Amino acid sequence: MSLSVLILAAGKGSRMNSAFPKVLQKLAGRPMIDYVLTIAKKLTRKVIVIVGSQQEMLRQHLAGEQIEFVEQRQQFGTGHAVAQALPQLSDKDAVLILSGDVPLLTDEIVSQLIDCGSSCDVAVLTSNLDSPAGYGRIIRDKEGKITSIVEDVDADDTQRSIKEINTGIMVARADFLQEVIPKIGARNGQNEYYLTDCVKIAFELNKKVGSVVLSDALLGLGVNDRAQLAATERKLQVRTVENLMSGGVTVADPSRIDVRGELICGKDVFIDINTIFSGRVVLGDGVTIGPNNVISDSEISSSATILSNCVIQNSLVGEGAQVGPFSHLRPESTIGDRGKIGNFVEIKKSDIGAMSKVNHLSYVGDSEVGERVNIGAGTITCNYDGQNKHKTVIENGVFIGSGSQLVAPVTIGAGSTVGAGSTITDNVHADSLAVSRVPQKSIPEWAKRKKSIKNK
Repeated sequence: MSLSVLILAAGKGSRMNSAFPKVLQKLAGRPMIDYVLTIAKKLTRKVIVIVGSQQEMLRQHLAGEQIEFVEQRQQFGTGHAVAQALPQLSDKDAVLILSGDVPLLTDEIVSQLIDCGSSCDVAVLTSNLDSPAGYGRIIRDKEGKITSIVEDVDADDTQRSIKEINTGIMVARADFLQEVIPKIGARNGQNEYYLTDCVKIAFELNKKVGSVVLSDALLGLGVNDRAQLAATERKLQVRTVENLMSGGVTVADPSRIDVRGELICGKDVFIDINTIFSGRVVLGDGVTIGPNNVISDSEISSSATILSNCVIQNSLVGEGAQVGPFSHLRPESTIGDRGKIGNFVEIKKSDIGAMSKVNHLSYVGDSEVGERVNIGAGTITCNYDGQNKHKTVIENGVFIGSGSQLVAPVTIGAGSTVGAGSTITDNVHADSLAVSRVPQKSIPEWAKRKKSIKNK
């Protein structure tokens, strides 16, 4: 039996108070529906997303994915949503129904539900909550068989005391859905066609209803408002950090790290507090990440150290290099092996060679810096003339004195020295000394004359 997956994503999500569809709200840097879609694509090639409200944004986000769309033009409930997709299903299919706003599901949980459904007409995923208000209750008979699911708005006091709730996730045979969906009515508190009514119909038709009960209820709960979004974010971060630590990463405080994308770590990595990782970040063996850093779409090679309060974007830091504190690596920057980028230094679209140093208060942009270069404090590469960007080339073994300005396009030849405070506008030959200064002038007794004039 082949498997089809339906993802319900047509809801308005009005409690989010957002201009974006609920399923596009982000968790750990990714829209919620992406987590659900990842699970679905592992299971089958036949994935159907049911869209409705604000569907243009959702379709645009999912453009390029190998999925089918079914439109629910008017939202008359989950049963009505599934009815729109019935023509796309084969009678021989098993159908897994997921919600686009349940991002914490795991492969293991879904596999358990599918296994349960293989011997049933329909199987539902349930959990137990201490405070189940707002959720549909699972009604069982004395033998423990599920007889129905009653929504909170339609439940009586006895039913509301039940703690086992419906997550909205189920698996069923397509021929079963074809049979029972048309039997669902809308005589309820919300005047909607509840998908959950198919469970009661199944029981009345003497069909087999199965269930899988979650041990961690939060994994099966949907996200309906900003508070639930924040709680789900924290749960997801905890899961991520636990996986990192089990892989050999030391995290100073698991509650003070945010991974908003994909973080790949080698062994013996240390991550201090308050660091945010976004996009795809790779940390090699033995990397040390200090506190308060923001690192996105970058690779930090083995044994490198990132000191505190740095921003690193789309860059490569070589083996044994050191960056920070308070450094900014802007996109397309490369720091060579054992290089050093120090306090309040900004690197932009530049390659810094192995064992080269830019230690203090400097800006290096659109530059190619060789190996064993020392760039003194307060050095600036003047790469922009107001209209165009130009390149600065600093060859191997160059020493740049503090407070220098290198006006691009310019090449500083290998082994040369630029005197402190120089403005360099022409190429410097290899092994040369380049100095550009106004001659120093001392005026004797100037201070005394200044004071006498002031006192008159």
